Amino acid sequence: MFVDWRPVRRYEHAGLTFEVLDGGPQDGEVVVLLHGFPQTSASWADVAAGLHRAGYRTLAPDQRGYSPGARPAGRRAYRQPELVGDVVALLDAAGVERAHLVGHDWGGAVAWNMAMSQPHRVRTLTSLCTPHPAAFARALVTSSQLLHSWYMFAFQLPWLPELGGPARNPDRFAQQLVKSGLPADKARAYTDRLADPGAFTAAVNWYRGMPFSQGAVRTRVTVPTLYIWSSGDRFLTSKAAELTAGYVDGPYRFETIDGDHWLPDNEPERVLDLVLPHLRGG
Repeated sequence: MFVDWRPVRRYEHAGLTFEVLDGGPQDGEVVVLLHGFPQTSASWADVAAGLHRAGYRTLAPDQRGYSPGARPAGRRAYRQPELVGDVVALLDAAGVERAHLVGHDWGGAVAWNMAMSQPHRVRTLTSLCTPHPAAFARALVTSSQLLHSWYMFAFQLPWLPELGGPARNPDRFAQQLVKSGLPADKARAYTDRLADPGAFTAAVNWYRGMPFSQGAVRTRVTVPTLYIWSSGDRFLTSKAAELTAGYVDGPYRFETIDGDHWLPDNEPERVLDLVLPHLRGG
């Protein structure tokens, strides 16, 4: 699908340089699209095209660790306050006071945390697959979520994740992504990007920064919220999805798609059918 993204723009924050895809009508309400692991902003291409047709402007950054100029060393640099600060800086650089946030996977976690800590900058929140952080934490000890999240704990280890990463064995890494449901061409594109020097370590540092993010923000969400969960998600269970409603005080809608984890890549039209009414209502 053709997407009318303008040439890559850049903005700076905390000494880092971020790359951003900017598209749609410049006078439209802004939707910030936040990708997850191991994707890039390109995962939003089809969703962004539909948003542009509906009159929205989109900003899709390659987030901290994924932009070549924004790969700080050390796991503390990937705490949620820093990741949220990157999005706030993006809005400031674009001259946008309030935006709609749509996040998938780790991008969903950033969107939840920004809605909690910076609600005055958020028109609406949409999270694809990712439950509220507190709901996820409860599900870890009350359901099978811990078994589905084994890789998060494996990623805490130094050096070992990199041994099986895309720089050392790109074909194997890409094949694992395909087995999880990603199309082969996208799996290869994401693998190639993470094979750049330092890129995979930076991406894994999002997981390594988790222990330093606990209690960093409030737990209640007051902005209009849409949570889209996928019934075939191999990584996030129904228990965390069910618990999420208990942490949203504002208008809340929960929807289920019969798909896999990779909703922006594989189900863009179904995502748009749910997201567009939410944006208009918000």
